[in-house]
Amino acid sequence: MLQRSGSKMPEMGGESQKGKEKEVPVSFDNLRDKNLMQLKKLNTAIFPVRYNDKYYCDALSAGEFTKLAYYSDICVGSIACRLEKKEGGGIRVYIMTLGVLAPYRGLGIGSKLLNHCLDLCLHDPNISEIYLHVQTNNEEAISFYKKFGFEIVETIKNYYINISPPDCFVVRKILNAFPKPKGSS
Repeated sequence: MLQRSGSKMPEMGGESQKGKEKEVPVSFDNLRDKNLMQLKKLNTAIFPVRYNDKYYCDALSAGEFTKLAYYSDICVGSIACRLEKKEGGGIRVYIMTLGVLAPYRGLGIGSKLLNHCLDLCLHDPNISEIYLHVQTNNEEAISFYKKFGFEIVETIKNYYINISPPDCFVVRKILNAFPKPKGSS
């Protein structure tokens, strides 16, 4: 487990955490050079692909759009985004990764991470959409994003290398309409 120094692993046994209404002790931290290894370890544990240096540079440069999630001081999840300029003006947000370690899924941590990014998007009128790629057989992820108003807008064949199936869906949510310049109709 990825743990902050001096903290203990919470008890996860016994009754399932999924049906409980109590508040989950989750905190977020910005991604910085000094905790970048936490993100690398999480990605290795969660995802079937390995990410290159450009991914980590993009994650670092996204500022508030990239967060590490801690459950009782243990790093258990993350969201890493990239901000992209759109042709004709405006910005769109690309979710490069959003993941939570398996023992901590169902606690609302992924929802809190996504809601954090959606809130940032909604407060910036220049951001018109948020999107990501999802492997076509990842029904859990597809269902998760649909709950937040995302829609499948495209299928890309052979998007992934060395994993099966290699196809992905482009999943997108339209946000703010990019404001027109003054004087245009």
